[in-house]
Amino acid sequence: MEGDRSDCNGEGEAVLNGVMLLWFLLTAAAVLFVAIDIRPTPESPVLKWGFVLLTAYTGPLGAFLYVLGCREPLPGLHEQYVTTRWRQVLGSTMHCVAGDGIGILAGAAIASFLVLPHLADIALEYILGFGFGWTIFQALFMRDMAGASYKRSLTSTFVPELLSMNLLMTGMVPVAALGRRLIGHALSPLAPDFWFVMSMALLTGFIVAYPMNWWLVAKGLKHGMMTVRPQRSAQEAGMARPAPDGHDVGHGPPPSAGETAAMAVMSVIVFGLAIWLALPLANM
Repeated sequence: MEGDRSDCNGEGEAVLNGVMLLWFLLTAAAVLFVAIDIRPTPESPVLKWGFVLLTAYTGPLGAFLYVLGCREPLPGLHEQYVTTRWRQVLGSTMHCVAGDGIGILAGAAIASFLVLPHLADIALEYILGFGFGWTIFQALFMRDMAGASYKRSLTSTFVPELLSMNLLMTGMVPVAALGRRLIGHALSPLAPDFWFVMSMALLTGFIVAYPMNWWLVAKGLKHGMMTVRPQRSAQEAGMARPAPDGHDVGHGPPPSAGETAAMAVMSVIVFGLAIWLALPLANM
């Protein structure tokens, strides 16, 4: 019986290693494609880097979303192409996951090296993910949308980043715990299974955070895709002036304080439920 169990474990590990190898090969090809192909795309440099990072996290799915959601179909059509609401929300969610993901991965790696308890691991990932996503990727890199004032940008991006981060972590926490449980041993950032599990967690977090970003974009609390062209390119595309550094997607009225508070409470509740579901998996 023990020999049969050992054989099954060995076969399962071999299958998992094969799946991870295929995933990393596809991810490397996808990142290379996006990094090269996105260069002439008339998009904000921050969002270009965001798509490269998203593809590094989510592999072929990230490349697929770039082609379907941001890649200019024909010269001069990017402005009209990206005004579709779902593409605006894609840009908003991508921006959140790309920035927050850097801090989350750093937190997970540090927690692994320090062998922190599961709750402390989640807390560290949240603090570093939110801190980097809010202060750097949102407030600093997009401060021009707040009149080039970093302080004003910090204020205007805090609540949207908080709501989006809560839903991102809601998707990530159970998947990461389940991945660790299925792997069957502590994960190390020096091993490929760590990056595979975190990749699956970030992919799930992206999906879970998308509806919240739909609400944020619809209410004008977050931006989505943009079109940024040099003046010469804009004139060649038949425009009288450079394409604006923004977009017009017909935002609805801004939310009331009560609506925003309700969404914040909801995001905290579902995040708490995600932690509640993950803790038994981590302790098994």
